[in-house]
Amino acid sequence: MAAETLTRDRVLDAAEDTLRRFGAGKTTVVDVARALGVSHGTVYRHFASKADLLDAVLGRWLSRINPPLAAIAAEDGPATQRLRRLLDTLMTFKQEKARSDPDLFAAYGLVSASARAVVVAHVGELNALVARIVADGMDRGEFAPGDPVRVANAVWAATSRFHHPAHAAEWLAESDRPTFEAVWALLLSGLSVR
Repeated sequence: MAAETLTRDRVLDAAEDTLRRFGAGKTTVVDVARALGVSHGTVYRHFASKADLLDAVLGRWLSRINPPLAAIAAEDGPATQRLRRLLDTLMTFKQEKARSDPDLFAAYGLVSASARAVVVAHVGELNALVARIVADGMDRGEFAPGDPVRVANAVWAATSRFHHPAHAAEWLAESDRPTFEAVWALLLSGLSVR
């Protein structure tokens, strides 16, 4: 394959496949280049390092969850129901990926543990969606007045056990649903107008 026909997306596709085959710890840029039939220098023309390549793969993978969550946040309707659907959708996506795409999910876990820019951006986007719903709930009188960003951060912190990759082993071993329902009840109690 000539270097000029090699696109960034083709490199990302090959890297994603290679990560699934070898895992994040063992995948090298040489492995990705070999899968593409090019030299590793050709891959480096698109990505400066293995870390940059991994960030791009995981950024693309994480971006797949944003459109459905943004659509929920943008809907009209009770904020309580939208917040619950957003959290359910997020948990389902990440828990399903932990089960169906474990190697790529493990790579996401490695990157999230180091708080690299791709993960910080992902969390920031999710917090903004939660803050949007919370602000709407406050405006509608569903939620107690306050700072929507601070409340969104609290919602994120309270629910991270159910969607943060550090807890994936727990998702795979047992059902978190009863615990989530208890946390959800506490969140609603704290959000509700007194």
